[in-house]
Formats: sequence, structure tokens, C-alpha cells
Amino acid sequence: MAIPEVDQEMLRELESMGFPTARATRALHYSGNCSIDAAIDWVVNHEHDTDIDQMPLVPLNINIKSGKPSPTPETVKIKAQELRERVRRKNGEQKGLEREREKERIRVGKELLEAKRILQENERRRMLALRHAEKEEEKRAREKIRQRLEQDKAERRRMLGLPPVDSKAVKVTKPPLQEKNRSLPVKPATKAQRMRDCLRSLKKNHKDEDARVKRAFQTLLIYVGNVAKNPDEEKFRKIRLGNPAFQDRVGSLKGGIQFLELCGFEKLEGDEYLYLPRDKVDMVVLKTAGLELNSAITNPFFGVF
Repeated sequence: MAIPEVDQEMLRELESMGFPTARATRALHYSGNCSIDAAIDWVVNHEHDTDIDQMPLVPLNINIKSGKPSPTPETVKIKAQELRERVRRKNGEQKGLEREREKERIRVGKELLEAKRILQENERRRMLALRHAEKEEEKRAREKIRQRLEQDKAERRRMLGLPPVDSKAVKVTKPPLQEKNRSLPVKPATKAQRMRDCLRSLKKNHKDEDARVKRAFQTLLIYVGNVAKNPDEEKFRKIRLGNPAFQDRVGSLKGGIQFLELCGFEKLEGDEYLYLPRDKVDMVVLKTAGLELNSAITNPFFGVF
């Protein structure tokens, strides 16, 4: 195989126009070695060939001679200009595509940012709605507790035989009462109030032991009830402090013994016993103690406030 022979004058003209030797040789060879115009047309039509810049090879002893005269310089310039124009248009189209791609990337980026903003706004609104719902739920819960406390107060007054309280009347007369109390001595707490405070203190001192506190209240109610039903029986009016059952249920809880003392029990014989003398048995006090214990056992909100 050998490089084909081409018209050297046309080859030099193509090289002077900027075409590589291999490309110019290939163009002249495959265009018939007839003219510059034909060679340029061949280059334009085959510019994307992968082997366009490879030197062509033909069998030996083949001589391809020129069949047509060379074109004028003006024709060569026109063909070269057309070739450059095609290349320029192609480059322009490529740049246009790149600009369109960049615009598309910018548009997609803006859409993603907007979607993110909308998502964040929706999340913010959801959190606001959730907090509002939680506040409303807390408000309803507080209102239920307040109503339950009012019901408990009314029930306690009913059990004690007291008339119901008119809330409107209390609100109207409250300022005059406060003004009047400024000049009056402070009255000591009633027995019922002291018992209630003692039970509340016991529950707060053992706030994490609800079952144990409830058992203590129930045991105290049994002690008080036995004395109220059998005031003449000394065995119900005398409690040994060292008794394991008493210590487990009442004595080991802070406030248990104090409540019995409020009921009239006294320590004697070196603090070994709690004793309630027969002449100090007060049925009103025992009844009050029973009411307070019942309220503490049955009221789920007892000691909460």
C-alpha cells in the first residue's frame, strides 16, 4: 500500500488555506483529484469522519491524474468562506444549546428553592396549629379540674350539712370582707382544715408512692371508724407504735401519726403507744376525720393543688 499521487499544485493550495496535508490529500484523492472546489466540498461533507486526518493508502502503481483544471483563487476563497461560515454556525448552535441548558438549570434551581420554601412554611403552620391545639387542650383540662374541685367542695359542704355557696354572692361581698378582716384578728385553722392539710402533706411527702399513700388513708379510716363505732372498747383506742403492721401502713409515713393525734390520740408510756382516753372521744371530730379521709381516697385531684 502507498500514498496516492495527487495534484501537487492543488495540494499546496489546500495547505495554504489551512488544511492539514493528510486531510487535503484525502480530499483530493476521494474527490477524483479534479479540482479545489470538489476537494473542499468533500471536506465539508466528511468533516465528521473519524479518519479524515489519516493519510489515505492505495495499492501500488496507481496513478490518479487530474482531470480538470484548478479553480480560480476567487472560487477557492468563496469555498473557504462557506466552510468557515458552516463552522461558525455550528459553534453558534452549540453555544445556544449551552445557554438553553444553563437557563433550564437556573429554572429548576428556582423551582426547588420555591418548593423548599413552601415546605418550610407548611411545617411552620403545622407547628403553630399543634401548639394552639395543645394550649386549648390544657385550657380544657384546667377547666375540668376546676369544675371537679368545685363539685368536691359542694359535696363536702353537703356532707357537713352546710348550705351551698353562691359564687356570685361571694364575688360581690369579697371586697367588704377583706376590708373588714384588716381590723379583725386572724382565726385559727379549723380542725377539718388541719386534718386536710395533714393528709395533703402526707401525700406530697410520698408523691411517688400513690398505692402506699392510699393504703395509709384506708388504714387510718379503719382506726377512726372502729373508735367511732365502739368508743367504749379500749382495744380500738390503743395502738402500739412498734406494731409491724402499723409501722408498715401508717407509722413509717410522715404525717400518719400526726393525723391520729389530731383525732385525739396521745402518746404515752415512753412513746410506746398511741392512746385515746374515753373522756376525750369526740364523735364530731371522728366524723370530720372520716369525711376528710373519704375525700382523700375518692378524689383523684386531692393534694394536687
